[in-house]
Amino acid sequence: MKALFFILLGFITLNVNAQTAKLVKPKFGNDPAHGKYIQNRGFKMYYEIYGKGEPLLIIHGNGGEINNFENQIPYFAKHYQVILADNRSHGKSVDLSDSLSYDLMTDDLNALLDSIHKDSCYVIGWSDGGIEGLLLAIKYPKKVKKLAITGTNLTPDSISSLDPWVVQDFVNNIERLEKLPETANNKKELKLFRLMIREPHISHEALQKINCPTLVIGGDQDVIVPRHTLEIAENIKKSNLWILPNSGHSTPIYYKDLFNKTISTFFTTPFVKKEKSAKYN
Repeated sequence: MKALFFILLGFITLNVNAQTAKLVKPKFGNDPAHGKYIQNRGFKMYYEIYGKGEPLLIIHGNGGEINNFENQIPYFAKHYQVILADNRSHGKSVDLSDSLSYDLMTDDLNALLDSIHKDSCYVIGWSDGGIEGLLLAIKYPKKVKKLAITGTNLTPDSISSLDPWVVQDFVNNIERLEKLPETANNKKELKLFRLMIREPHISHEALQKINCPTLVIGGDQDVIVPRHTLEIAENIKKSNLWILPNSGHSTPIYYKDLFNKTISTFFTTPFVKKEKSAKYN
């Protein structure tokens, strides 16, 4: 009887362990089963790939990393091969250089796509990731099939694009960090804040070169003012505009289900630009 108890206990333990294993989520951004490094233009770039299907590149924002998209990866990996990377000087992609630019990070992403033999892909970009998405479509137009961006700006200008308090926050953080000891972490933070206050500088003429269908997303309470989001959409030929009510900068988190579904529909629906007409439609 005692032997039977231990046998049954063993079966129960194995079953509980098996069920627990099924519930464990992948550690997005730190997943040995899906993560790799490539030696990329002077630094080791970390990236992860999930799912199968047409390639979809998802790009994080300033100070972010792969795990910022824990709400998007499982959803899109059902139908796409989802590619995510820690940008230079972010997450596991350590870069000790003194400067950083959006052009540089865009070129890094293009090099990553080349290294994994992706000629073109769908692209989602959040915040600074949206800036890189725009630059990818401008500089490497064949690489982008369709583009969805959220919380994106063309300039660091507090008059036309950013809420003034955000720019002041950047200034305050730069001044604070400049007074601190030059540790590796302080140096990295300073580099990221300086990037946001100095860049980007994307012209209307550059936007007008984008040929891929583009979904331009913003929250009506975003730190990127809605009129600036509209300005981006108005200067891209094949654009749709989506302003979410009662939404800030973090649409992929707080509106995750609607965000995912809307972008999925945009990717799978043929783009049709309404013709201008004297009649309302």
